[in-house]
Amino acid sequence: MDTPKEKKKRKSVADMQHDGNYQLEPSEAPAKLDSSQWPLLLKNFDKRNGRTNHSTPLPEGHSPLRRPLAEHLKAGFINLDKPSNPSSHEVVAWVKRILRVQKTGHSGTLDPKVTGCLIVCIERATRLVKSQQSAGKEYVCIFRLHSIVENVQKVTQCLERLKGALFQRPPLISAVKRQLRVRTVYDSKLIEYDPESQMGIFWVSCEAGTYIRTMCVHLGLYLGVGGQMQELRRVRSGIQSEKEGLSTMHDVLDAQWTYDNHKDESYLRRVVQPMEALLTSHKRIILKDSAINAVCYGAKVLLPGVLRYEDGIEINEQIVIVTTKGEAVALGIALMTTATMASCDHGVCAKLKRVIMERDTYPRKWGLGPKATMKKEMIKQGLLDKHGKPVDKTPKEWTSSYEDFNVKAPAPVIKAEPGEPDEATPQKKRKRQPSDTEMAAAVPGEEEETPKEKKKKKKKKRDQEEEGLNGAEVEVKEEETGEKKKKKKKKDKKQDSD
Repeated sequence: MDTPKEKKKRKSVADMQHDGNYQLEPSEAPAKLDSSQWPLLLKNFDKRNGRTNHSTPLPEGHSPLRRPLAEHLKAGFINLDKPSNPSSHEVVAWVKRILRVQKTGHSGTLDPKVTGCLIVCIERATRLVKSQQSAGKEYVCIFRLHSIVENVQKVTQCLERLKGALFQRPPLISAVKRQLRVRTVYDSKLIEYDPESQMGIFWVSCEAGTYIRTMCVHLGLYLGVGGQMQELRRVRSGIQSEKEGLSTMHDVLDAQWTYDNHKDESYLRRVVQPMEALLTSHKRIILKDSAINAVCYGAKVLLPGVLRYEDGIEINEQIVIVTTKGEAVALGIALMTTATMASCDHGVCAKLKRVIMERDTYPRKWGLGPKATMKKEMIKQGLLDKHGKPVDKTPKEWTSSYEDFNVKAPAPVIKAEPGEPDEATPQKKRKRQPSDTEMAAAVPGEEEETPKEKKKKKKKKRDQEEEGLNGAEVEVKEEETGEKKKKKKKKDKKQDSD
């Protein structure tokens, strides 16, 4: 056991991380470092595969733990212990008002009565919200059965049956559309059950979007007595749990008040964590400083710009692209495995999914090669237009030597041989000649009708049919008028006789 004096001398990991200067320095010799205590995305850096140690460090950018407070708030998140009764949207709006920031978002809605982990992302960190919303969740739930079930083992067995892919329809009062859907429960465990009070507690690890209220109802149906949820708490959201770094709404309010009145940043820095803490479970690729701004503008991650890469990267796996100071640049999708990166010296190793870093945080380092500088001079002299395209004054040496990959090359024209017909010229359609059998079947003396004559015949038939219909209508009308005249004559005769 350590004595109190030894405990005081020994620094905590957090103090070591704040005091030390953690950065990858350029060198030709292989790295011999103990980076097991390095923070966030640079942890265990020395265990990663190195392509090269040669790079030009740039002074721009900051280590995630040493950012100025304004930048720290814009690229941070809060692992908030949501209180009961307010909705998730209300809590997020309160945080936005307290910290006086422009944008906030959360990692998955919690019902008003539910408490526990709610990751509130601030400003630039809201770009990670979607990846956090789809991450797995863990809950601890208190349920009540409608009748006494004496056998605890029966409750355990029924809870075990509620694992794997389950059909669920959201409850009547819910934030989503009430339609049948499938959600996966990875694991569950009955912590305690009291037959007298008909109440129990269980822990469950499940997919995002699982309704634990519905799960409690299903448990009651399995037991044949009915059941309902009494209380619920989320204990883990993604990789953030309630065991580490959890803050309450009072902490957020007090931290901002302490900074406003005493200019003490320490409380606020402890409440708002850097967004890199959400990405520590991802595989990493470390980029050179000169390639970072190009990636921020949407360039693909090419192998010559990579310094180090992690073991076990697979194709289509989500990875995080990191600077030498440990800042997250972007989320990407790997297009090369670790083995391919080790055996190749060029090619695209990842495509971008979501850029996290702001543009121009690092200086622009593309367009500084010999051809690019020559092109800029020629634009100034007027030998090329403002877009770098050739004009009348452009020398022939430039047009023959320089190839612009942005311009699509015209499709090659295939010349036809003298014997073959040219495909480019439209060919006239040949009339189909009648076969011998058709000629024999044709009646001699009768000429074939042209399409114009056929149309005329059809028109005549239509006119005749219409005339026939009109004639029939006229005859019917005449008959009706004749009958009416006869009836009138009979009436006149009767009146005369009277």
